[in-house]
Amino acid sequence: MTELAGKVALVTGSAHGIGTAIADGLAEDGAKVHRVDRDTADLADPRQVTALVEGIGRVDVLVNCAGGVVGQVGRPIEEISDADWKAIIDANLTTTFLCTRAVVPAMKTAGWGRIVNISSGAGRSVSLTGIQAYTSAKAGQIGLTRQMAHELGRFGITVNCIAPGFVRSNPASEAQWQSYGDEGQRRVLERIALRRLGTPDDIANGVRFFVSSRASWITGQVLSIDGGTALF
Repeated sequence: MTELAGKVALVTGSAHGIGTAIADGLAEDGAKVHRVDRDTADLADPRQVTALVEGIGRVDVLVNCAGGVVGQVGRPIEEISDADWKAIIDANLTTTFLCTRAVVPAMKTAGWGRIVNISSGAGRSVSLTGIQAYTSAKAGQIGLTRQMAHELGRFGITVNCIAPGFVRSNPASEAQWQSYGDEGQRRVLERIALRRLGTPDDIANGVRFFVSSRASWITGQVLSIDGGTALF
């Protein structure tokens, strides 16, 4: 399928794991893909985001995949510093806001656009690692998705969201998985209806659907790609 031929995609957080799989999948579908990660630009800096998008020109497809736990682990809320909170909110929610704001004018002019935000099961429930800022930022992405879908639909722009389950996709998630030990890993799998962890391609397939013509009348939706974890 090459229905994205002639379209330009911007995928943030594309250095590894889910972001890489998304970028690769959109390229397979014919898009010209710009891959951005923190080594490329600080996406929490409005000036750098503006310069990045101006350098690309028109962006037809935006996937906000940048984020993560920024090296933090779960601690009681009274131990969370202002800087700890801000770092995770910036990495996950502020980047989504800034990148969306930057690409929307050209999408409005074109009368067509696709935005997909990569949230987390933590945004629909709780953070398994107990990181308050992470679950808050991911819930914020879901709220922003719905609000932007409502605001931008009249311009032919769809905005959707994916809430992945547990995927061993980067050093942080791999360390988390190993920390559970054999018994903890068994309990995680028992909470998944399909009894397996997800892969980056599982998440990328959801993005490819949302930006395709098959999803042209779908907007403001949050799709849990989690093997059935959200059933419990």
